[in-house]
Amino acid sequence: MELVLIILLTLLTVPVVEFTTGPLRIIAGIIILLFFPGYTLMAALFPRKLSMQSVERVVLSVVLSVAVVPLIALILNYTPWGIRLEPIYATVASLIVIASLVALFRRWRLPQSERLTPRIRIRMPQWGGGNRLDKAISFALVLLILGAAAALFYVITAPRAPETFTDFYVLGSEEMVEDYPRELVLGEQAEVTLGIVNHEHQDMSYTVEVRLDGEKVREIAPVNLAHEEEWREKVTLAPVKAGDDQKVEFVLYKGDGIDPYLTLYLWLDVKDAE
Repeated sequence: MELVLIILLTLLTVPVVEFTTGPLRIIAGIIILLFFPGYTLMAALFPRKLSMQSVERVVLSVVLSVAVVPLIALILNYTPWGIRLEPIYATVASLIVIASLVALFRRWRLPQSERLTPRIRIRMPQWGGGNRLDKAISFALVLLILGAAAALFYVITAPRAPETFTDFYVLGSEEMVEDYPRELVLGEQAEVTLGIVNHEHQDMSYTVEVRLDGEKVREIAPVNLAHEEEWREKVTLAPVKAGDDQKVEFVLYKGDGIDPYLTLYLWLDVKDAE
């Protein structure tokens, strides 16, 4: 049965995708991705042989594959695995196997006379016969398949620029994202921890300014970090006047930039000492 063959071919391409590189892996992946997902889903949804004609089933299989695979890639883009051949293939291969098993089960429940039993017959196309509409549809289908293959090839193989950013955070007294100082008595001090993590894919130099009610009270520079390196330092806050809602700012600058890259805020109520 063709669904068993599809499962076997899908599983046999796992070593090709996992352990090889270059055109062989890409070609094997595209062959599986372009037709099998849609065909197995169509087989699961329409297990009866009279549900539709063979040509309709083939065309819809290609169209459904073209719709499903990019959707899977879009979902994977928001996961740690990203849009790469291995996670895309693993997800699509799982879909193919599951859909094939569902289709086999649904066919098994049908009478033998109603089951879809495809037969493969290879014939050279007779372009001399047929009307213009048939030729146009056939030509459009070929273009659709070639375009889908080219699109998948580009999405999977095109280099993606690495995402660059810097984490900047402030922690409370227990070095947790909580327990920030809220109220102080004039003359008391509070302590927080500042942290920077470099995800810029290059060495970076940072400057941190600490401001209290708009006035700079401390500058920490330079903070030199390699890619994925983290820096932490405790900072003491010591207000010099009483007043509610005093704004504490932690301003981060990257390199020689004059504009702040990130700014964090805390608010302090400072009471007079009794």
